[in-house]
Amino acid sequence: CKSKYDVTFPMFSKVSVKGSDQAPLYAYLTQATGEGVSWNFQKFIVGRDGKVVKSISPRTKVDSEEFLTVLKAAL
Repeated sequence: CKSKYDVTFPMFSKVSVKGSDQAPLYAYLTQATGEGVSWNFQKFIVGRDGKVVKSISPRTKVDSEEFLTVLKAAL
């Protein structure tokens, strides 16, 4: 993005996923699902309409039947 589109914003930076300084994205995701972020690799599937379809446990692998079924339905 930096070389092709000359963006000036940070591409990667730490953000808070919990607490009073929670990043707006995570506030939206957790409010929509009613679930907090429990650990690294928490997955949120978002539909084409921008609505959160499901929050999936960090322990669930991305090649699992559960994950793929929800993902394919969202596509």
